Amino acid sequence: MRSDRASRVCIVVLEEVEEDEHYSSSPPPIPKSSPNRRRCHHASRRATAQDDKPSLLRAIFNVDTEEVRSLIFKKEDVNIQDNEKRTPLHAAAYLGDAEIIELLILSGARVNGKDNKWLTPLHRAVASCSEDAVAMLLKHSADVNARDKNWQTPLHVAASNKAVRCAEALLPLLSNVNVSDRAGRTALHHAAFSGHVEMVKLLLSRGANINAFDKKDRRAIHWAAYMGHLEVVKLLVASGAEVDCKDKKAYTPLHAAASSGMSSTVHYLLSLGVQVNEVNAYGNTPLHLACYNGQDVVVGELLEAGAKVNQSKDRKTPLHMAATHGRFSCSQALIQNGAEVDREDKSRNTALHIAARYGHELIITALIKHGANTTKRGIHGMFPLHLAALSGFSDCCRKLLSSGFVIDTPDDFGRTCLHAAAAGGNLECLNLLLNIGADFNRKDKFGRAPLHYASANCNYQCVFALVGSGAGVNELDQRGCSPLHYAAAADTDGKCVEYLLRNDAEPGVRDKQGYSAVHYASAYGRTLCLELMASETPLDALTETTATDVLNDSESQAPINPLHLAAHHGHCGSLEVLLSSLLDVDVRSPEGRTPLSLACSRGHQECVSLLLHHGASPMTHDYIHKKTALHAAALNGHPECLRMLISSENQHINVDAQDTNGQTPLMLAVLSGHTECAYSLLGHGASVEISDRWGRTALHRGAVTGLEECVEALLQRGASVCAKDIRGRTPLHLASACGRVGVLGVLLQSSSSSHTNSYFTDSQGYTPLHWACYNGYDACVELLLEQEVFRAIKGSSFSPLHCAVMNDNEGVAEMLIDSLGACIVLTTDAKGRTPLHAAAFSDHVECISLLLSHGAQANTTDTHTHRTALMMAALNGQTNAVEVLVSRAKADLTLQDVERNTALHLACSRGHETCALLILEKISDRNLINCTNTMLQTPLHVAAKKGLTVVVQELLGKGASVLAVDENGYTPALACAPNRDVADCLALILNSMMPTSPMVTIASLPQTLINHHHSSSNTSNHVSKGVAFDSLPPLRPDHVSYCRPERPLSSVSGDDELNDSDSETY
Repeated sequence: MRSDRASRVCIVVLEEVEEDEHYSSSPPPIPKSSPNRRRCHHASRRATAQDDKPSLLRAIFNVDTEEVRSLIFKKEDVNIQDNEKRTPLHAAAYLGDAEIIELLILSGARVNGKDNKWLTPLHRAVASCSEDAVAMLLKHSADVNARDKNWQTPLHVAASNKAVRCAEALLPLLSNVNVSDRAGRTALHHAAFSGHVEMVKLLLSRGANINAFDKKDRRAIHWAAYMGHLEVVKLLVASGAEVDCKDKKAYTPLHAAASSGMSSTVHYLLSLGVQVNEVNAYGNTPLHLACYNGQDVVVGELLEAGAKVNQSKDRKTPLHMAATHGRFSCSQALIQNGAEVDREDKSRNTALHIAARYGHELIITALIKHGANTTKRGIHGMFPLHLAALSGFSDCCRKLLSSGFVIDTPDDFGRTCLHAAAAGGNLECLNLLLNIGADFNRKDKFGRAPLHYASANCNYQCVFALVGSGAGVNELDQRGCSPLHYAAAADTDGKCVEYLLRNDAEPGVRDKQGYSAVHYASAYGRTLCLELMASETPLDALTETTATDVLNDSESQAPINPLHLAAHHGHCGSLEVLLSSLLDVDVRSPEGRTPLSLACSRGHQECVSLLLHHGASPMTHDYIHKKTALHAAALNGHPECLRMLISSENQHINVDAQDTNGQTPLMLAVLSGHTECAYSLLGHGASVEISDRWGRTALHRGAVTGLEECVEALLQRGASVCAKDIRGRTPLHLASACGRVGVLGVLLQSSSSSHTNSYFTDSQGYTPLHWACYNGYDACVELLLEQEVFRAIKGSSFSPLHCAVMNDNEGVAEMLIDSLGACIVLTTDAKGRTPLHAAAFSDHVECISLLLSHGAQANTTDTHTHRTALMMAALNGQTNAVEVLVSRAKADLTLQDVERNTALHLACSRGHETCALLILEKISDRNLINCTNTMLQTPLHVAAKKGLTVVVQELLGKGASVLAVDENGYTPALACAPNRDVADCLALILNSMMPTSPMVTIASLPQTLINHHHSSSNTSNHVSKGVAFDSLPPLRPDHVSYCRPERPLSSVSGDDELNDSDSETY
């Protein structure tokens, strides 16, 4: 708890001086009987006030009432503010001068004015404990509920500053004594934190909630206990405070007092019988906290009270806590009270491991003296000696070394104590281990010797000692890396690399990925290491791979060149060293990327400049996408790199270079939203008319991204608004489809009246208005409808209103009806379907209601299948739409489609039980119940076939005939059979069981069988197609008409519901 004490004890105590320039520290209390003494004191406090302050403020700080009165008479501004927005009244309140306060208020001073911390004069007067000033301000209606920026009221300030008499004046005027500040703390919290017993008594007597908690659920007793205010704690306990209460982290007052070492408070709380072994949210008891913070006296108190020495939620005992920070006295007390010295935490570490890690020699000595096991394995199987060597504590290492200890015993990863010492970098530890025979060539499970670890951590002295002891400088680990690889990646001053090279380290050795030390140094920007290696062997020799090498061992060749690594990571110094030695500045990676392209992708300007200076070509493209460095800079938004490429001398620059998709740098810059790059390219003559493989120009991309500045710049350079892509879509279409209303306005403004209106429709007949309506962009629709050309229905007969209701865009639909008239609700597409059909198909009830309210006809049938909106909803199981059309629109349930199916037939044919029941509720006519379709099936046939039990029951209850026979001679009972063969078998069985059964007659059976075999041999099973609307998802390349095959024995059939004219999509 000590570690974050400052953050936890964050009750804001108002200090009236802080950084104020005018104000000094609070004056000591002066008896009321000596006002002259007070005035003289304030005068002396401000004798050194700066002369450049307003004269009124100087008079106030000089406590010169007559001068103040004279200045006011001379019309001096009584509400003048300093740079912290403090007024003269703030100063007078701070000084506690009631006479000047009244004079200022009567002269127009704002009594509740706030400074930049939102402190009022009343806050200042209370902080100064000036009863007279407070009384005067209250007399003139000062706001007792005013809050500063920490939401503290004058009562909070009084509680923090022991202003008891001021608080007595404030309390009668307050409606709530428990008002809290921004941290959730009441005045009682502040008083308890500050240890003001008299203030606490006053607040409690006026109804303060003793168990009120702040935002961390801490109560006043928590703060009093933490600060060690014993008398306040006693008072709170006597007044009914809960002594075992917990905050959000489950800290009790005992935790708080123990963590800060308040032994008297701890002793008192223990005497009350509080739980000494209570744990917080982290599983720590008060003893853990006391040991962690080294509170020896408190530890003794807790142990005497019976605190458990081995308790912990995460198996970390108080002894571990004491060992962490070297609390020797605490550890002694714990051991003497029975603490287990070899108790492990969740990481398998004992207290000895912890002490070794942090170098606490005294605790190590005490633990070993009391029998701690020096060979016990901890985290990752390491010994305490591992941790001491890793942390570089040589004295601790000596303490831990015992005669029977095998120095080369490895941990779980095969690392010995010498590996740890080499990684830690303490030469004394390393030599200690070497002198007692540690094996310097011992490798761990990764194949790394101690020299690898010393090199990776740039521990020069350890490298020197290990190499001097005979460690191999060219030993490779499992990744194929030598110590030089690791040193080249990490060595900033080059000492380790230089020493390794002088001791015959091979810079040309490659790891299993084909990288040499040169690659590592280039990737990490170790310029000095590169220079050292270049001085030994030319870098081109170190990086080249011969043809023989490639044929014999393809894995030995590095996939990329050191130039690529240096350029990609922006290491200009390394790049310069490499360029001075390597010949091919445009060397390519396996994908064909050059160093210049990589530097441009990452925006490394210095590297780009350096590469261009050495002759790198901006026009070299990669192998896969054919993108150049220009494309890379434009795509990633690096305008400075782009300008350097375009302005490079002795280079032929084609700013309109196209990649495999035909995209130019300008297209990529616009698409990625990099306006500055687009401006730069346009300024150097980039073409706005070039189109990619899909026929889209840069303006198409600007319309999609919505960048008005780019679009305006493109239009100024002559970009065509009517340019069409391969699907006939213009930038207007794309802006409308993506809801880019700003760009759409620019494009519409730019479109010329001389243009024909043909460019307003794409290859499927859709206009920008169609797309805006389909995607529900109200602002775009409103803008388009302001144009005369869009006030008439043009393009595809699948109208904008169809599109709007299809996607439940009610607001757009209402806008269309208001602008184009209610007659639009009666428009039909190429198949005679109205917007009501589309809304019913998609089950959008609000749109259905809107259309019906504007005169849509519920019984209108399409021209293709003769189905109404209700039939379409029933067929697709749109329950809500069926309910609205049946109940509110009173749709005609007797209507039949081209195959004489009613809505009830259609609902049953797809197994939509709820829809069928909704329709049945409105049917009372027995003839309609037994109505047949072209296949002579009644709704009972269809429902029975689909297994709709509830519907069948309802049909039977309404008089559905069980003897009705369809065209195959099957009754509803036989219609339940999965196929005709089964139905015929069932008929034969029933005929044998009940020869007189009316379900199937002997006379009709042979004919049924004959009809069945005849139809099966000459015709295929009947398969019908359902009705569906295609949606218009944006930018989908292929059109797929919505077509659902019907199952056998169903009467529902029809052609595809939507042809290309009204369902083609992006």
